[in-house]
Order: sequence, then structure tokens, then C-alpha cells
Amino acid sequence: MQRRQFTAALAAATAAPLLARAQTAWPSRPIRVLVGYPPGGFTDVTARLICDRLQARLGQPVLVENKPGANSILAVDTLAKAAPDGHTFAVVIAAYAANTTLYKKLPYDPKKDLAAVSLIGQSPLVAAVSNDAPYKSVGELLAYAKANPGKISYGSSGIGSAVHLSTEMLKSLTGTYMVHIPYRGAAAALTDLMGGQIQLFLDAASGQIAPGKGGRIRLIGVASDKRLPVLPEVPTFVEQGVPGFVASTWAGMLAPARTPEPIVRRMAEEIAAVVRQDEVRARLEAMGTIPVGSTAPEFERFIADETQKWGKVIREAKVTMD
Repeated sequence: MQRRQFTAALAAATAAPLLARAQTAWPSRPIRVLVGYPPGGFTDVTARLICDRLQARLGQPVLVENKPGANSILAVDTLAKAAPDGHTFAVVIAAYAANTTLYKKLPYDPKKDLAAVSLIGQSPLVAAVSNDAPYKSVGELLAYAKANPGKISYGSSGIGSAVHLSTEMLKSLTGTYMVHIPYRGAAAALTDLMGGQIQLFLDAASGQIAPGKGGRIRLIGVASDKRLPVLPEVPTFVEQGVPGFVASTWAGMLAPARTPEPIVRRMAEEIAAVVRQDEVRARLEAMGTIPVGSTAPEFERFIADETQKWGKVIREAKVTMD
């Protein structure tokens, strides 16, 4: 027994300096950051904003690789199967938490195969209606929906998206019935909103700000506990009599499980440092995103809360992707 203990202690003592040197040398080659959506959207823009600045801090290229498909599952599955050496990460959004309940079976185990790194930022959803709609506030919209069940159609960027689930939560909280029209992405939904084919569209502020300020759509409410600095004139749903309606998409970084903790901690610290940069904070806030830059444990708890929150909505609305 003593010999085995001595051998184990010797092995640990020998391995520790090697591990320390490997972590000190990290990163030793370019870092790949997977994004489960096409270029140009909220996830991609946020990832590129952060990764561009990480390059200078880490001394290696930090390359965004778009791998869209299956509500971001393809990208996350690729991450789950990547080597846990600190050279592959992914930026995910709220759909990552929702997928745990949306799908009966995933090709990865969120708890066993993946590790939280940092919550980059949160983007409260903003409700928009067409300019010729007979309602100019959340209260008027809900009154019309209650008086005319099924007469309001709302768009989403796809079944199971944060936009879809958030509007289902709004329906549940307010006792209204509105018809869901899913689209292949937010751009098509926004086009139909402007054309009057749908009457309501909740989306990340980044997609609503320009057409709203340009007078092409009417912004009527923010799904947050406080107004957005970039849209100070738009009141929250809470201000307009819908307590509890707080919904956002968000962007955060994941790593493969078993990535060494010092690497995860270092990456989280670097993300937080980037998010604190004045230029980056200004860019995020201009997109309607609240900068965060959390620790890994904080992001892990956030994901657990989001998974529980959206799981409840999915079960009550009977939403399924299988």
C-alpha cells in the first residue's frame, strides 16, 4: 500500500510541472470558435466582435467558423467531440438552453460533454408592430388580441427560437391567443412585418433598432426590467402592465468538457477584459446588448436557470422539434 501511494504521489509530482508548462504555453496554435448560425446575425456579430479583440490578448489567431444547422446543434455537437485542449470553443445563444427540452434526444449531453466559460452579454427582446397597426402600445396590442383571438399573427426566426418561446410566454402571461408563423431566420419575418403580413415580431434589439428608428416599423416594448440605453423612448413590458415578462437572447462561450480549468478560467478572464473595453461596451450597447463578461461558475448557473425557464415554457406550450 505504501509503495502504491508513493508511486502515485511521484506520478502526480512529475505530471504537475508538465501540466503547468502546457497551460502556460496556451494557446500554442490558432483557436477555433464555432458559431451555429450564418454570418451577419446577432450570434455571429457578437462572436466576431469579441474574437477580434481576443487575438491581440492571446497572441494567436482566434478564428470564427460558422457551422449553421439544426438550431445550433451541429456546432455544439462538433464542440462536444473536439479535443479538450483549449483550442476549440463555441459561442451559443438562448437556443442552446432551450434545445435540452425541445429535443427528446441530443447527440451530446449538455452536462457531461460541455463546459461553461463566460456569458458575454444579454440582449433583451424588443417588440415591433407594423406602422399601420391599430395599436401603438403593449396595452393596446393585448386588448386587441383579447378582443380578436387569432387575428394577430406573430413571426419568429424559427420553431424553438428565443423569439418563438418568448412570445409563447407572453401569451401565457396575458391569456391571449396569437398565431405563430415561423420563418427561416429573422430577416424574412421582419420583411413580412413591414409588409403587414404579420402583426407582431419580438427580436433581439440589434435587428429592430435601425428599422425602428428609420420609421419602417413601430417599436412598442422591451422585454427587460429596465429600458435600453439605445432605445430610451421605448418602455418595458413591465412598465406597461405585464409583470414578469423579461426575456432575452444572449451570447456565451462554451468549451469541451475536461478542458483544463486554468484554461477555462483564463479565457473567461480575457473575455471579461475585452467586454470592459470602452469601444467594445459601446458596440454592444449600440446593438441593444447588455455587456456581462461572467466567470465560468456564474455562466454555468445562468445556463441552468435558462434551461429550467425555457423548459417550462416549452412544456406548457407543447412545443416540440422531434
